Amino acid sequence: MKTKTEPEIKANIFSWGLLVVVPLVGILVVNLPPNLRLFADSFAEKTPANLEANYRYHFFEALRNNPSPKEAIKQEIAFYQQRLAVDSRSGLNRAALAGVYLKMARATGEGGWFLLAEQAAERSIADLPFDNKGALLVLARIAEARHDFASALRLAKQVGFNNEDAIALSVTSNLAMGKISEANTAAETLVNRIPNLGSLTLRALVREAQGRDAEVLQDYRQAMVAEEPGEIAGSARARSLLGRFYARRGQFVQAKALFLESLRLVPRNPLALIYLADLETNQGNYREAEASYSKVSAYAGGAATVYDRLVDRGMARVKELQGDASSSKRLRDKAEAGLRQEQASGTRGFGHRRDLASLLLEKGRSQDVAEALLLMQDEVKIRRDAVTLDIYAKALSSTGEWQKADRVMAEIMRSGIRDAGIFYRAGAIARTLGKDAESRAYFQKAKETDPSFDGREGKTLGLGSFEF
Repeated sequence: MKTKTEPEIKANIFSWGLLVVVPLVGILVVNLPPNLRLFADSFAEKTPANLEANYRYHFFEALRNNPSPKEAIKQEIAFYQQRLAVDSRSGLNRAALAGVYLKMARATGEGGWFLLAEQAAERSIADLPFDNKGALLVLARIAEARHDFASALRLAKQVGFNNEDAIALSVTSNLAMGKISEANTAAETLVNRIPNLGSLTLRALVREAQGRDAEVLQDYRQAMVAEEPGEIAGSARARSLLGRFYARRGQFVQAKALFLESLRLVPRNPLALIYLADLETNQGNYREAEASYSKVSAYAGGAATVYDRLVDRGMARVKELQGDASSSKRLRDKAEAGLRQEQASGTRGFGHRRDLASLLLEKGRSQDVAEALLLMQDEVKIRRDAVTLDIYAKALSSTGEWQKADRVMAEIMRSGIRDAGIFYRAGAIARTLGKDAESRAYFQKAKETDPSFDGREGKTLGLGSFEF
């Protein structure tokens, strides 16, 4: 079969649809349109006043002298393409090019770059079938993106778990599979080997999945002590993830300050913008939420990216809360159409089955709920992290399978995770089953985890409203 060229793939990007956001792939960075450069410069000038001193970024020269990441990656691509023009059978150079294509996929969120990375890695292995760790790691990350975690771990094992990138992939894939103990072991190994920004951030995510809040904060603080000026994207990502942690604990001032600091480092950072938009939505600041979502779309310049469905669903929620039912429905329908297109791509695609199920549960019609349950029954065969299991429990309870939903919630609780929404769902399910004491205990845990959480937020989770 003929291999597609780079222009052909990029031209067909919409047929690929949305790609799954690879766990911990880094911050997506794109060039700002000229009319948005003032927005970027305003973030680069000063740290948010409310930000804790430990979380401030101190390498000001790195910010002033930082070139456009996308342009820098283009130069890398051109460099390796020139090398391959001289020696087209160089497996090492093609593996390096595959890695840069993957970097561009992360930087832009455009699906065609993932396909180019995969094709380059496969050809590299054909030319150099032995000791080709770079190409194997690219294929492992793409397998992980497809939720084929078993293949990702198999490829990482071929690379060898003496390789830091392979260990990091073991952390993220095991986390997604709900294998917290294995993820924790890999994270500890990685930190003991290289206690840097990336490894400490990974361990913080594992500890968050275990409910070890104090150690989560300790890891993030150590990560920011260890950060270096040449890793701005990683520094921005760490602050975005820490901001999400604080938001989940109801500490909105600190969360927002971290999101703004992340945007000061990488003003085109969709991850921080989406987290910020979600925070503003939860606080009732709908105009600000819409502005942040709109910036994500503006930075993409009209190209399809991995964040499109998140933006559509987020905007749909904002419109619904504003009482604009028709706009909300239009945006949800748009998101559903995109997600269904992804599902049609089959095993070579990156469809968000879990996201489609969640959206169908939001719609709430009997046929939608039934389809969502089928989707989640397939999803939990390969992915059993807390978020996936929570959506599965919601699908089960929505179809009246309360006992099964209760067992799924018990599996989540065994991980140790602390999440107000999950506690609230567990309490709602327990109350329906007549376990009143257990239900009250879960509701109390929800309030302890996030004091701002209330019954109104429970209703947005599809649970109805209960008194704490």
